[in-house]
Amino acid sequence: MSYNFYAFLDRMKYIRRWSLMRSSREENIMEHSHQVALFAHALAVIDTELYGGTPDVAKTVLYALYHECGEVMTGDLPTPIKYFNERILGAYKQLEERAADKLLATLPPELSAALTPCVKADAGSYEYKLVKAADKLSAYVKCLEELKSGNTEFKKAKESIERELQARDLPCLHYFMENFIPAFSLTLDEMENL
Repeated sequence: MSYNFYAFLDRMKYIRRWSLMRSSREENIMEHSHQVALFAHALAVIDTELYGGTPDVAKTVLYALYHECGEVMTGDLPTPIKYFNERILGAYKQLEERAADKLLATLPPELSAALTPCVKADAGSYEYKLVKAADKLSAYVKCLEELKSGNTEFKKAKESIERELQARDLPCLHYFMENFIPAFSLTLDEMENL
């Protein structure tokens, strides 16, 4: 018997992000998930090492790695549509839940229990809170990248996301913003000469 779970996940590379905006470089949910996993890992390590937190670092990274996998079934719904009103958001959350269930059904039963916590993360956990912050960081970095290449289409999105990030009560996030984000506006030559 053949199982489709990993073949479905491989299709993440075909799901475009930022579909309502003109981008100088397209981004897919596979590369986005990788970046979110890196940022979530950084936040969990910073939280642990600098602020005495106790997040489960491995769980944080796994939540991040799988946080968009349901979109192989639903596609990426643009943020302005997803959050237009509570009814749309509620309906979309139900759709995401069904997509996760359908995706998990493509696994052998003996593996499903091990992967379910990754695909259906505990939304109330601190680890998930770190992933949501990392997800916003990824969007912020995309805005910086687009603005750096002269695409002003992302100006308002950058301002809005920056306000959201600053409003989060996560010292590890503020540390990351202060110490790592400035480098994303540098050229390669500028980074090499530091």
